[in-house]
Amino acid sequence: MHVLRLECAAGARDRLIAELWERGTAGVIEEDLAGGAAALQAFFEEPFEAAEWAAYGARWERADDRNWVEVAQSQWAPLLVGARFFLAPSWCQDPTPPGRLRLEMQPGRACGTGWGAATQLALEAMESRLRPGMAVLDVGTGSGILAVAAALLGVGQIFACEIDAEAAGVARERFRSEGIRAGLFIGSLRALREATIDFVVANINAETLVILAPEIERILKPGGGAALTGFPDRHLARVRAAYGGRGTVLEKGEWRALVR
Repeated sequence: MHVLRLECAAGARDRLIAELWERGTAGVIEEDLAGGAAALQAFFEEPFEAAEWAAYGARWERADDRNWVEVAQSQWAPLLVGARFFLAPSWCQDPTPPGRLRLEMQPGRACGTGWGAATQLALEAMESRLRPGMAVLDVGTGSGILAVAAALLGVGQIFACEIDAEAAGVARERFRSEGIRAGLFIGSLRALREATIDFVVANINAETLVILAPEIERILKPGGGAALTGFPDRHLARVRAAYGGRGTVLEKGEWRALVR
């Protein structure tokens, strides 16, 4: 077994981990660094040319003689998120605690496993704001975990959009396997009519949230809400200003969510 070591900034962590799983890693171990950065160890049977990750300081080492799959999986302990969700990795056999909704974390080819703090902030906002009958849009759905969460919360309609065709395929597979009815499309918010959505959840990044602000405001119904996350505290002021300076801020470590 060989280990590929990399370091990345906070905004690149989820995408890089998704790429490593797509490449066939047996498991990934994460270590938090200062400023939200991360050190990653990805385990492979044999080394390969990793020039595509040179910017992350990619380097190979020989792994010592341990079951690294078990070591990597041990990092993915089940989580209680908010008051209603129980996040469990796909291999976990632990029973769902009474009164909790089981939401599966699936490491794989798309961002949004559920392990990240920003995803957990989105889930906390959703459980407090979503109501039966609502039309909900998951922007940048990635693995589809937030759209699945909306379904578990009993909303009326679910829409999910993604600009990455491969990620959309991953989400589509998940919706099909879990029996989730969601209107999934590849493309921008311009595909949606004005004032058609009750609640938007977007776990992306500060720059994209700022750019999308006019479109998100356009598609929301009067009185509609949003959970906007995927950014650290240093970008909160920018995001808040783009959405009229309104909203409640949720915090988890360095990560923030603006909830309107």
